[in-house]
Amino acid sequence: MTSSRATDVERGVAALRRVAFLLERELAESHRVKAFRTAANTVLSISAEDVMSRVDRGTLADLPGIGPKTSAVFVEYARGGTSPYLAELEAKPAPDPGRGVQLQSALRGDLHVHSDWSDGGSPIRDMAVAASGLGHEYAVLTDHSPTLKVANGLSPGRLRKQLDEVDRVNAELAPFRLLTGIEVDILEDGTLDQEPELLERLDVVVASVHSKLRSPGEAMTRRMVTAIANPHMNVLGHCTGRLVAGGRKRPESEFEADLVFEACRRFGVAVEINCRPERRDPPRRLIRQALERGCLFSIDTDAHAPGQLDWQAYGCARAAECGVTAERVINTWSADDLLAWCAARPRVD
Repeated sequence: MTSSRATDVERGVAALRRVAFLLERELAESHRVKAFRTAANTVLSISAEDVMSRVDRGTLADLPGIGPKTSAVFVEYARGGTSPYLAELEAKPAPDPGRGVQLQSALRGDLHVHSDWSDGGSPIRDMAVAASGLGHEYAVLTDHSPTLKVANGLSPGRLRKQLDEVDRVNAELAPFRLLTGIEVDILEDGTLDQEPELLERLDVVVASVHSKLRSPGEAMTRRMVTAIANPHMNVLGHCTGRLVAGGRKRPESEFEADLVFEACRRFGVAVEINCRPERRDPPRRLIRQALERGCLFSIDTDAHAPGQLDWQAYGCARAAECGVTAERVINTWSADDLLAWCAARPRVD
């Protein structure tokens, strides 16, 4: 295998992965994304000499996992050219932070990221590499907890194995830091859906309501405040549970926002500004209400694929429109400062 052949393959694989990233960013159908990621993996599974020999003979698409479109993109870049299809995707506007451009530039990490260990679409390492490539200093891996079976939530045993995997990723990708975490379910009685000993070991705990979202307001308020008072919780995830776009819509959960946000302030829990375009949670009026209460915030993508890590601009735009400044956002802090804050559970007076 010559170095030039290997470089040609690397160029083609990078193009395939870039297409997948851009498709993920625009919430394209999962089968389209999978086609390009599968093609990249297929190419990497054989020698560069064999790949480029197939390129020369026009037989690359004969390989399982590579189709006409993925083959065309790879071949164009492997031969030193460009792809009209990739150029078309690149021409689509990236998420715009609007007035939040300074806020976005201050962000140093993302505290809500999923992998294929639960309901994400990509391996842990791929998510970490993508976060690092966007300029993040750190990201928090927050796969789901056991009760959320539809999302392949992690049992205590699987979560312990994941902690070992995070150690391996960090050893490879330093100085980037993948922090350990979870998106733990807030159960109906307000308890958190994971063993306390394991929650104690994690760097960051995002807690969210995923079930019985239409509960009466009084019950939902009690449920959320009970969870917020739990010393293991650090971030309140997508607090209303609403869905405002996409194939299904869901109204906001009912709760006493003043009581919930006062509990967040008092117990040192940040309110997440969720960047997913189908969530946009909390709505602007609640962001303003939390800000008036003196809450801290975390601007997170809730990414389930590498391309979705580029969504922080959406949250920054909404945060800035509501008057949220960088000093109120915990993921503008260094990893060490963030970890110290999470460990201390400070009160905000």
